[in-house]
Amino acid sequence: MTTTITRPATPAPPAPHDGGPLTGFGTLLRLIARRDRIRVPLWILAIAGTQVAGAAAYPGLYPDAADRQVQADIMGSNPAMKAMTGPGHGLEDYTFGAMMTNEYLGFMVIFAALMSVFLVVRHTRAEEEEGRAELVRANVTGSAAALSAALTAAVVANLLLALLIAAGMASLGIETIDWPGSLLYGAAYAAVGIVFAATAAVTTQVTQFARAASGMAGALIGLAYLLRAMGDVMDNGLSWLSPIGWAQATAAYVDNTWWPILLSLVAAVALTGLAFRLAGRRDLGAGLRAERRGAAEGTDRLGTSLGLAWRLQRTTVLWWSIGMFIFGAAYGSAIDVIEDYADNDVVADLVESMGGTTLTDSYLAMIMGILAIVVSVFAVTAALRPRREETSGRAEGVLATGVSRTEWYGSHLLIALLGSLGILLVTGLGLGLAAVGAGGDGAILGQVLPAMLSYTPAVWVVVGVAVLAAGWAPRATLVAWLLVVYAFFMRYMGVLLDLPQWVINLSPFSHIASMPAEDFRALPVVVLTVIAAVLVVVGLTGFNRRDIEAT
Repeated sequence: MTTTITRPATPAPPAPHDGGPLTGFGTLLRLIARRDRIRVPLWILAIAGTQVAGAAAYPGLYPDAADRQVQADIMGSNPAMKAMTGPGHGLEDYTFGAMMTNEYLGFMVIFAALMSVFLVVRHTRAEEEEGRAELVRANVTGSAAALSAALTAAVVANLLLALLIAAGMASLGIETIDWPGSLLYGAAYAAVGIVFAATAAVTTQVTQFARAASGMAGALIGLAYLLRAMGDVMDNGLSWLSPIGWAQATAAYVDNTWWPILLSLVAAVALTGLAFRLAGRRDLGAGLRAERRGAAEGTDRLGTSLGLAWRLQRTTVLWWSIGMFIFGAAYGSAIDVIEDYADNDVVADLVESMGGTTLTDSYLAMIMGILAIVVSVFAVTAALRPRREETSGRAEGVLATGVSRTEWYGSHLLIALLGSLGILLVTGLGLGLAAVGAGGDGAILGQVLPAMLSYTPAVWVVVGVAVLAAGWAPRATLVAWLLVVYAFFMRYMGVLLDLPQWVINLSPFSHIASMPAEDFRALPVVVLTVIAAVLVVVGLTGFNRRDIEAT
């Protein structure tokens, strides 16, 4: 008799649980916090520090009501000043609080917007472009988790920025800069930042490239500033189409109007909904806008390292040139009112610190230094482009051919060096031509162009620092950006805060003669050029000695 033993069937493994669209949201949010634990706090501290330090300096700049009223009269009567600052809330009784909402808010919120755009693009489209998002989605992760985590991180960052600004401003103890106004002032920062975080969430769906997504969002920031400027100058309501205009409409420290903040929140919610809807209509890694097909055969130039580098960076050079020409022209158009500040004692001290004999010369010297530092942002971006090619894995394919590392990196480096030189020239043209058009002396253009070009070695030093970091410590390239921020702060606030000269001199830009207020000095130009060359050589040496990294 045969006995049959029946074994119980082994239960099939449970099917993987896909979860909802937000599955993995908390994990991704913690990952963003881990990756940006240094980057975002630096953004917040830099923006809040500049705002609070600027406010702290104003009682010294305008010690009495008469000085403030002179400033109010100039702002209310000059269209160029309105375009650069704002609509002019509280000009009848121009308190320190009114000065903040008019002269600082409209410009400084741009940095909150940029912080938000870079944060969202970095953790959405850039992740898809470099292939990491596909690995994340291969796990149990919801389709909306990544975008939700990036937007949440941006909202939290902007709220922290708002609280830090509000606390810093209110703690200064300056008359009329009180807690109610400071809370609204900080909320205006957060509102603009959140709107453009949502804007970036939309642009990341449109294109498959992170740079294009950031560029589109950046162009919309510029459009918002332009609409605000045109609306304030022509008083035609265009400023109500701009989130920056909504921020200034709060009239913090003057009327303390909260309801314009609601416009920003409504816009942010609408844009966020649009972003999620668009995200559901595309494939991972693709964009809604179909990329145009290229030529069947590349040109001979694309077969060279320099040709490829130029192809990758030419759009950036073009848009930076256009933007800096307009930026320079905006400051040049205000030159006709500079002499109206002659009776201000602090402005007279500024003239003395810049070495000029006239306010016009000192104004041009100060502005050109600031514009040169802005150009260094392009220089760092271009100099670090090889690092991005490296982390995306594209560099390995190029270097697997007969192209040497020095030739490959040097091609991008040449774009950074010559591109920054060209953009400085274009910036000087915009500044000089606008100054002449605004009623300035025709000789100004001949003064401005060599003065702008004299900052080239200082910009190249920043490039050298970027290459040095990329060559020896590629995960520490943030140091190049910190140098740009430091240089900007020293140029803008060093004299006003009466900082020690050695602290100011840590910025390479402080060693260049402040032309036309000062005579040209050749020695600093030569020394900075040599330093830049040494930094570049040492950086390329390090790049040739280390392994190529791909993430």
